[in-house]
Amino acid sequence: MAEEHDKNMDEADAFGESAGSVGVLVEDARRDNSTKRFMESLFKSVSVIQLPKAGDIVEGTVLGKKGPCVYVDLGPSGTGIIYGREYYNARDLIKPLRAGDPVAAKVVEQENEDGYSELSLREAGRDKMWQEAERFMKSKEPLSIRVFSANKGGLVMYWQGMQGFLPVSQLTAKHYPRVEGGDKGKILSELQKFIGEALDVIILDIDPKENKLIFSEKNVESEEMKEVLAKYHTGDVVEGEITGVVDFGIFVKIEEGLEGLAHISELDWGLVENPADMFKPGDRIGAKIISVEGGKISLSIKALKPDPWKDFASRFKKGDILKGKIRKVDRFGAFVEVSDFALSGLAHVSEFGSEKAMRESVAVGNTYHFQILSLNPEERKLSLSFVKESGVDV
Repeated sequence: MAEEHDKNMDEADAFGESAGSVGVLVEDARRDNSTKRFMESLFKSVSVIQLPKAGDIVEGTVLGKKGPCVYVDLGPSGTGIIYGREYYNARDLIKPLRAGDPVAAKVVEQENEDGYSELSLREAGRDKMWQEAERFMKSKEPLSIRVFSANKGGLVMYWQGMQGFLPVSQLTAKHYPRVEGGDKGKILSELQKFIGEALDVIILDIDPKENKLIFSEKNVESEEMKEVLAKYHTGDVVEGEITGVVDFGIFVKIEEGLEGLAHISELDWGLVENPADMFKPGDRIGAKIISVEGGKISLSIKALKPDPWKDFASRFKKGDILKGKIRKVDRFGAFVEVSDFALSGLAHVSEFGSEKAMRESVAVGNTYHFQILSLNPEERKLSLSFVKESGVDV
């Protein structure tokens, strides 16, 4: 019995040793598996970190300066360096920087031979300014900007260190240079009066690649002006005083601080070559509002007159012959005022064969016969063909 007991104990000890060995193996396997999962997880997390590409704007912390170099901690993306030309181009921006300062920069090279991302402070600043300009353009938030200089096309202004331009066409009616005949020298003299003055403008358009920054004054709507404009609607008939006559139309004062523009095409149903022949400042005139948009009112004088196109379309059709007086001749053709109707048509230069033949065939002020090629009263278009046998002074 003793021998059998000893044998059983030996087997138990052997089993215990074996079980212990298996336990160690199992524990090792668990540890290895856990380590494997940890490494896989770590590898996956590392694999999603993407180095910034050239052109990206990155943010980091200044590590320090060493000679003509600035080192920037980019976190998981590594370390950036500002040196060489980029250092000297941004010396004014680098001078106040201290270790620990946050900084934004543009990546100019993803990774150089030393393993650093090469950065540019100046480029990042420029990109940020254009981003800011785009934000203002979309929000249409007004900006008060001082006029730096003037040329014949408009006003030069600086915003955030960037040069911009306010075209004459984007000035308010109040500031538009009202020069009869469009004399460019006189227009420039009027524009130069704004140098040094701050104007309320919005950013109308930008193009970073072309360094284009365009402002608009006439699209700025103050709360006060919104209240004034709210009183007027398309279709309203108003009366006002002509405050300016220019080559493209007339300005009409509707009330104190509010003017409307009647474009040359809205002055009469017929061809108007020079508004000054029909209107002068100080005259009172009635007009119809045809649009209220972007802080401006567009007017029509001819809208209060009978529409001659309706009567004309009821009496004439394609192929008919009519009489007309030559009002103007240019390289596009002859502009014809139809007799007995306050409307005009065009005899295209191609209908004469050549510009030389056209100028030899017709003269301004004379009356000729023309055939209707096409008639579109809705679009106010009348195309004519010269009838050679018509003669002069019909």
